[in-house]
Amino acid sequence: MEATELRSLVEEQLALTRRLKDQVRRLKEESRAPLAVVGTALRLPGGLTAPDQYWDFLNGGADATSEFPEDRPGLRSVYDPQPGRPGTSYVSRAALIDDIASFDAAFFGISRREAESLDPQQRLMLEVAWEAMERAGIAIRRGRRLDAGVFVGIMAAEYTDRLTRGADLDGIDPYYGTGGGHAFAAGRVSHALGLSGPAVSVDTACSSSLVALHQAAQSLRRGECRYALVGGANALFSPELMVSLCQSRALAPDGRSKPFLASADGYGRGEGVGALVLMRLEEAEREGRPVLAVLRGSAVNHDGASSGLTVPNGPAQQEVLRSALADAGLRPEEVSYVEAHGTGTSLGDPIEAGALQEVYGGSDREAPLKVGSVKARLGHLEAASGVAALIKVVLMLRHGTVPAARAPEDGPLNPHIPWDTGNLEVPDRAAPWPEHARVAGVSAFGLSGTNAHAL
Repeated sequence: MEATELRSLVEEQLALTRRLKDQVRRLKEESRAPLAVVGTALRLPGGLTAPDQYWDFLNGGADATSEFPEDRPGLRSVYDPQPGRPGTSYVSRAALIDDIASFDAAFFGISRREAESLDPQQRLMLEVAWEAMERAGIAIRRGRRLDAGVFVGIMAAEYTDRLTRGADLDGIDPYYGTGGGHAFAAGRVSHALGLSGPAVSVDTACSSSLVALHQAAQSLRRGECRYALVGGANALFSPELMVSLCQSRALAPDGRSKPFLASADGYGRGEGVGALVLMRLEEAEREGRPVLAVLRGSAVNHDGASSGLTVPNGPAQQEVLRSALADAGLRPEEVSYVEAHGTGTSLGDPIEAGALQEVYGGSDREAPLKVGSVKARLGHLEAASGVAALIKVVLMLRHGTVPAARAPEDGPLNPHIPWDTGNLEVPDRAAPWPEHARVAGVSAFGLSGTNAHAL
């Protein structure tokens, strides 16, 4: 081979190498492309049906728990204040949605008969999905296909369980399967709104809706859809899980979660439904969408082998925090607030605080990491807890305020957490959130061992 031919071949190979490197660089940039939250909607305990109401609630003093109402006979029937008795629940309170039976079936083209077999989680998900898209300024037109994916966190089917318990099998109608099956929580939204992207229902227990967010982000960055609707749903009807949780002493007797407090004695159950609409930030800005927050990165992992399936794993929590930081391209000291999982259990809270201190509490911080959990006010919404936490942080970013995470009457902090030597703070009063410091993390740890963190 002559020298000129060899030189030409080398130049071609060098040019090819440069092109491949450019492609790899672009792919890496796309895999970290920031995503905009452009719409939110919710149905939460305490009569909360709009984001502004939620913000007022977060800055108020009330909690959303109440006695089980008459329309939840399954929950009321097993109450016994004496813990440990078989077949009973020592809890008589939870954070419940007002008027959960209300639903405009005709608006979504659903017959009354089908609506009766339709799990309220699906009914409410339809409503919040429509509202979130509307608030994002994305028009839903009958008969038109829209390039949007749906990712819904959901874990329970308590309504369907109660609907069929003790019933004659002849009474099961054609809507039994589609009314209660988890797959239809996402599929029904896509069908009703004409959304043609991926439709995925996610069940990783308490981390379900934050895992759904992670999958939605990946789908957007891979170009599988233009918009992504992320939701979470949880509703309480059936006594079986209440009894099981009480048998394991997982629930607080007063029905209230007490994150990071010395009085933490289990979690308080709650229900709710929420949704967010995401799209690529550059497209949102180009289209003039309302950018409420920016998702920088997220991560999901599992505890792996540990001392028990449902026992939190500190090293695994540290790992998912670090993975989310790497995905977001952020340094730990850039994060000034974390909306913690914070169920209020004597075992879980110290493990979570230790992981936060290890990853976020380094000496490079200019100020302590502020930590809070909406579970203190709203209860633990289980599969919907992640989306409730996300919407809280979106509102915090919008208003530039970190709400109080505890009140003086709540008593001292958990003594098993080294607050004096660490770099964490659970704020006891609302404070301005400087614009340059408005970077937050959101955590959710599933009872199944699946952990998620988003920034």
